Amino acid sequence: MSRFAKALGVIAIAVTIPLLAGQTAYAAVPFNKPVKGNATYYDDKGLGACGDPIDASSQRLVAVPKSFWTSSNPNDDPLCDGVSVKVKYKNKTVTIPVKDQCPGCDAKHIDVSEPVFRQLTGGTDLGDVPVTWEFVRS
Repeated sequence: MSRFAKALGVIAIAVTIPLLAGQTAYAAVPFNKPVKGNATYYDDKGLGACGDPIDASSQRLVAVPKSFWTSSNPNDDPLCDGVSVKVKYKNKTVTIPVKDQCPGCDAKHIDVSEPVFRQLTGGTDLGDVPVTWEFVRS
């Protein structure tokens, strides 16, 4: 095999590996698969798991269970790249961007920001409500 052919093979592999790695990581997000679970709310301020400042007392966002995060560095996780959660509660549906991680949530539990919880339930008195939610592309 010529040096040129070997070099071409190395280049092809070098280009293919990142593409496959990106597809594999993004493919780990279970899009459009409804989950019957529950939603609570939070109002923390600080740095979200996606690396951006958040204010859950005034912004529309969602923190999703740690079990869905696939990267050791959450800032690089596929969930932080154009992923939202569509939440249904009774006759209301909202779609909100993933901006944070909920380390205390099990795989069926999401934590929405206070304004989203108020929009869904009309207040914060309930604190924990049964919802159906799913990951969607933003």
